[in-house]
Amino acid sequence: ESNFSAVVPDFIVTVSDGIPELSINGRNLPDLKISKDYTEMLKEYTKSKDKSGKEASSFIKSKIENAGWFIEALQQRYSTMALCMKCILEFQNDYFATGDENKLRPMILKDIASRVNLDLSTVSRMANSKYVQTPYGTFLLKTLFSESMSKDDGEEVSSREIKNILKECIEAEDKKHPLTDDELCVKLNEKGYNIARRTVAKYREQLGIPVARLRKEL
Repeated sequence: ESNFSAVVPDFIVTVSDGIPELSINGRNLPDLKISKDYTEMLKEYTKSKDKSGKEASSFIKSKIENAGWFIEALQQRYSTMALCMKCILEFQNDYFATGDENKLRPMILKDIASRVNLDLSTVSRMANSKYVQTPYGTFLLKTLFSESMSKDDGEEVSSREIKNILKECIEAEDKKHPLTDDELCVKLNEKGYNIARRTVAKYREQLGIPVARLRKEL
């Protein structure tokens, strides 16, 4: 028996005439209402003059208020999610319009959080748990974000930018004497990218580029 369960996306992006359009998946938004039975019951108990009737009235009233707050909080949460996703869609419009990964802009959590005026933690939770369905596949929002690092001048750069520089260094190397990860690390540091050797190795592997000795050409 398979443990696989299909992902139900929270957002759906469709493309019409080259324009990405966003919708929220209604299947994930429960239609919550306060039962009429409870509001009718509250009316009846409110009319009561005896002590037990008043206690029951107070109890039901507090439960109805709590339910109201819960529904409001849930609606607020979905409203916040929609706001974040709309911002991501606008930020990555070229990618969503074409599906071309080369058109993904470097994007860090701060880019979205600052635009929608939310805490980084709120955007982070959403990115780590929400899925978007697109014409190019269904994936976690997290995959659209880049890790961030700081250059010597304090400017934040994405891991995508560093990978591009790394790739350029390797493409320009002397294939008779390919650059080791240590040498690549020095080159990146010289360009102002504060990056450790182990991170260079990780990014090189993610790019599908073999170690120096395997890149050597006679």
